[in-house]
Amino acid sequence: MYNMENIVVSEFTENAIYRLDESTRMVKQALSKIGEEHIWKRPNGISNSIGNLILHLCGNITQYAIASLGEVEDQRERDAEFEAKEGYTKDQLLEKLVATVEKAKETITRTSHEQWIKKREVQGFNFSGIGIVMHVVEHYSYHTGQIAFWVKQMKAEDLGFYDGFDLNIKNED
Repeated sequence: MYNMENIVVSEFTENAIYRLDESTRMVKQALSKIGEEHIWKRPNGISNSIGNLILHLCGNITQYAIASLGEVEDQRERDAEFEAKEGYTKDQLLEKLVATVEKAKETITRTSHEQWIKKREVQGFNFSGIGIVMHVVEHYSYHTGQIAFWVKQMKAEDLGFYDGFDLNIKNED
């Protein structure tokens, strides 16, 4: 006999990690299309650079998945993520993002059943462990789309996220 709770948690964890890896893949691919001169460029005075978005993603993923879900001290300085205008190269930003996501994936993987349902406050919001992971996945995906859009604006070229895939295949029953 199988334990349905274990199966559901395992499936949720597997899919959350898949989505985190997909966003990382897309960010890497987008960044491969631009040079250092594009990292801190802002589209306008009220928008963020790719560098700011990556720092913001690292801060948010750390605060939610690593600190809150992992029950370690929250040391995030959110305003600094948006105030930065330099300080990291493209490679350094990518290394920081990859390391942050890997640590979050480790935290998610070792989350206990009790932690999945335990409510905790993050940024003034009250989330369970499931809610935290859903937030991290959707937030990463959202900003991945912003990074992709900004790179497309700067380079006027397709990013090739799905090169080699036939996305017109119909669903099977």
